Amino acid sequence: MSRTALRICPLCEATCGLTLTIEGTAVTGARGDRDDVFSQGFICPKGASFGAVDGDPDRLRTPLVRKGGELREATWEEAFDAVAAGVREVVERYGPNSVGVVLGNPNVHTVAGALYPPVLLAGLRTRSIFTASTVDQMPKHVSSGLLYGDALAIPVPDLDHTDHLLLIGANPLESNGSLCTAPDFPGKLKALKARGGTLTVIDPRRTRTAKLADRHIAIRPGTDALLLAAMASVLFEEGLVAPGESAPHLQGLDELPDAVRDFTPEAVADACDVDAGTIRVLARELAAAPTAAVYGRIGSCTVPHGTLASWLVDVLNILTGNLDRPGGALFPQAATDKTPRPAGPGHGFTLGRWQSRVSGHPEAKGELPLSALAEEIDTATEEGEPVRAVIAVAANPVLSSPDGDRLDKALDSLDFMVSVDPYLNETSRHAHVVLPPPPPSQSPHHDFAFNTLAVRNQVRYTRPAVPLEPGRMAEAEILARLILAATGMHGADPAAVDTLVIDQTLGKAVKEPYSPVHGRDPKELAAQLTGVNGPERRLDMMLRLGPYGDGFGVRPDGLTLEKLLAHPHGIDLGPLKSRLPQPLKTVSGKVELLPRPIADDLPRLRAALRERTDGLVLVGRRHLRSNNSWMHNVPALTGGTNRCTLHIHPEDAERLGLRDGAPVRVKGAGGEVVTEAEVTDSVRPGVVSLPHGWGHNRAGTRLNHALKDPGVNVNQLLDGSLLDPLSGNAVLNGVPVLLVPGETGHRGSAVSSAKL
Repeated sequence: MSRTALRICPLCEATCGLTLTIEGTAVTGARGDRDDVFSQGFICPKGASFGAVDGDPDRLRTPLVRKGGELREATWEEAFDAVAAGVREVVERYGPNSVGVVLGNPNVHTVAGALYPPVLLAGLRTRSIFTASTVDQMPKHVSSGLLYGDALAIPVPDLDHTDHLLLIGANPLESNGSLCTAPDFPGKLKALKARGGTLTVIDPRRTRTAKLADRHIAIRPGTDALLLAAMASVLFEEGLVAPGESAPHLQGLDELPDAVRDFTPEAVADACDVDAGTIRVLARELAAAPTAAVYGRIGSCTVPHGTLASWLVDVLNILTGNLDRPGGALFPQAATDKTPRPAGPGHGFTLGRWQSRVSGHPEAKGELPLSALAEEIDTATEEGEPVRAVIAVAANPVLSSPDGDRLDKALDSLDFMVSVDPYLNETSRHAHVVLPPPPPSQSPHHDFAFNTLAVRNQVRYTRPAVPLEPGRMAEAEILARLILAATGMHGADPAAVDTLVIDQTLGKAVKEPYSPVHGRDPKELAAQLTGVNGPERRLDMMLRLGPYGDGFGVRPDGLTLEKLLAHPHGIDLGPLKSRLPQPLKTVSGKVELLPRPIADDLPRLRAALRERTDGLVLVGRRHLRSNNSWMHNVPALTGGTNRCTLHIHPEDAERLGLRDGAPVRVKGAGGEVVTEAEVTDSVRPGVVSLPHGWGHNRAGTRLNHALKDPGVNVNQLLDGSLLDPLSGNAVLNGVPVLLVPGETGHRGSAVSSAKL
């Protein structure tokens, strides 16, 4: 007999509510939850394929431990014994920085992935921290940290109310939104147009989003910051600056005109390949709109001036009076945010508190560039020990970071590696221990990270839809035991990890004068927490202390876990509201418009006015049925238009003698690949495009469907040397490549990584 259960989709940032159909313990169907307070029934192909993702036969079901050079099935006890022995030996012999921690994108899609990695990092005390953020969004974190004093204070466009939306480097019809959590992003864009609003898309590709736009600007890749700076210069030149209600909260407005003076539309037009008159129109329309929002994403982050582009996105919103007002760009308020503190000066945000050992890359937000992981492993220096052990949690950097071949070899040289991953993939195949979490249906879900980026304030939580399968271990327990094993407390009760966090959090809260529990007994507060396990008790604590919480009885109508469980489709907390100056944590207590690191980086942008890349440049792309390298092992999500092909404009194809469907060899600084040419006018002349997340052809993996059509790893074309200096983010877009017709039989294959 079938039954239904609710589940929040964990397969992209839209966080749609699902209604699952379950036969026994198998998920046999998924449809949108029409009663979900946020997504209201919307579903995309990934969500509709939840059952296939959940039931993938290649998912690991038991731990693997390397014995005699081979990974073999083992018990959980054997696995954690091996972790404790392997990690602690490295720490005790070489120090904590010799252990590298690599956190992948899927961590932000699970409850355990949000709650436990911070505890692991605190316990290890390592500075060798690498995450997917530095191949994606770190420029936005850095620019927000410098502007607002908080790297997590990221304003999002008020999609439901804006009159004018300018997207740069974003393709939400394929991505479903990123750093902007919005179920049915396509529907929201169509609603914008239906109410008479304007949609402008700036992108070198004519994406599905660009096709929907009122105006599409096919910019030259990598010049986003130049165009945005030119728009800012027009606002000053033509007297269009009007910061509105945010004006009292700004510092440095008088310094900005000089900072952007050199970036006139005429000065940037040739570099951007955008007519100066068009740039002026973009600025004037933005200023004239009743409300407007500028939104930039990965295309404007993964470029040489990614932090400056991210900064300028917010600068344009500020100069036109659209920061922190309805219809503009607003700061969400998640239910699990910390207790709001009174507005006033904070500690601010600092870059470069330490540097990487080999190349001296400055840390950003406590992280080092993922591009530097290989050299931190394989290069000896006098500045300290190399990384000799790696703990990878939901990470596949062999595919996601530049020069995967080098990293592949580096990982193989480690003294020890543990990977928390449901698959034996291109990275986890190197591990000495693999700890597989259960499938999503057997796990709870709450979006700690994405609710801080949501276009409407709401809160939802779903318990596991299916009981934990015998022999499985909950992801929370896996990570808790990993923490204990890696920090010298192997064998302790894993519940002690949650107890420790609760005690520390409440102990701090009772000392804060603005906290609703100030002066109370933390033990008495802990005794009030509800929930069937440690993660639920922690969620209850965060809800109670949060901006909508009951304050442990202080506000009887406030949020608690019990109240949330009584609303299985979620609780609507209302539209985004103006919040300044409360979110600001800068030393001045104001929005610092021209912080020193930004000002110091502007000469590099001025130098770009004189730069021009001849020949072809490469950009990435994604497909609605993909999320990085996750889902190519699911038949329902591959094939059709979701293929690893090289998009090339007809003019370039004719000039180079390339035919549609023929093999083409693509050469970059990090190596070369052979793939299939797809001739299309969806890319502008001079630009070619390969999707990321492919390259599933390495021996030793267990991804049977992905191996049938492995594609090629676009990041192998990069050698990892190109970074945005402020954020350490890899430059993935706008990089030069050479094309030559490929040999028959090599289509879809990787080629040697010999340097050009």
